[in-house]
Amino acid sequence: MNHGRLVSAGLTVLLGATVALTAGCGDRGAGTGTGGGKPLIGVDYPRSDTDFWNSYIRYVPQSAGELGIDLKTTNSQNDIANLISNAQTFMSQGVKAVVMAPQDTAAIAPTLAQLESRKIPVVTIDTRPDTGKVFMVVRADNRAYGTRACQFLGTKLGGRGKVVMLQGGLDSINGRDRTEAFSECMGKQFPGIKVFGEATDWKADVAASKLQTRFASDPDIRGVYMQSSFALSGTLQILKQRGLQVPPTDPKHVFVVSNDGIPEELKNIGEGLIDATVSQPADLYARYGLEYAKAAIGGRTFQPGPTDHGSTIIQVRDGLLEDQLPAPLVTLDGAPVAGQPTVRYDDPSLWGRQG
Repeated sequence: MNHGRLVSAGLTVLLGATVALTAGCGDRGAGTGTGGGKPLIGVDYPRSDTDFWNSYIRYVPQSAGELGIDLKTTNSQNDIANLISNAQTFMSQGVKAVVMAPQDTAAIAPTLAQLESRKIPVVTIDTRPDTGKVFMVVRADNRAYGTRACQFLGTKLGGRGKVVMLQGGLDSINGRDRTEAFSECMGKQFPGIKVFGEATDWKADVAASKLQTRFASDPDIRGVYMQSSFALSGTLQILKQRGLQVPPTDPKHVFVVSNDGIPEELKNIGEGLIDATVSQPADLYARYGLEYAKAAIGGRTFQPGPTDHGSTIIQVRDGLLEDQLPAPLVTLDGAPVAGQPTVRYDDPSLWGRQG
């Protein structure tokens, strides 16, 4: 992985392999809290059945090596009961901090309280808990994901037509944020577009089945927003079966926006099979999830404000901070959409282009 460059909002931000986290005057450095040795950090992988999360899993040990961290890892396989059990395992192994990505963002609260009682700081990546405390949330602005997808489809459709939104799990803050922002944007900016929301619980087979059913009842659908690349394969298969894989200049073209930035999506954009995706930073989730966990062990603190790695820390609620990492909209030509910059699908700075 190349940590050298990241494109966000048309700006290239230089990142070094040993970049320090800063966020205003509230950041105060300290040691690792492990007597000079490598800190032991537990990382729970949320699932391994999507290209995005498999990429994250590949980046974690690489970042740990660069940061001088020892790892204990588990995989909760998209099951909150597994995650709770894995947290117990980490505590028995003596980890000094935990990095996790709870997909059920409500049910994790008792486990967070237990870890807090044992003075084991937690960093969540990709999602944030509905209640409870964590040291830092490392995430991108998921409401912006939904808004960017809305603006792209609304612009391409000229403000009229029908679109399907393949929602993730609504028990997740991510699914709710993306759904609410997309729907609100369509209602305000493109009232002439009818949105069919289809809940999928982040399951590919459910997404494919619901999209197939929707096309059967509304064959004139001209846009699809997939809230994650989990739905990519099924969506492309359905479009092919229905003879709808045609160029954007063809009136039958169905504009497709995805969300992740995996290599397959970038390839599909280049081939004209989908039209855009939001590049969710799998590499930076791994990097900064571990860096914040190490910082917590060392006794550092952070305040809202800009960081030195092209992001902004916001205060979500009292006692909860979130580092919102850049996540650009990726398109075929890199042209602005609704006045907002995009990144070309073949830009080498995209993590999905870095092998």
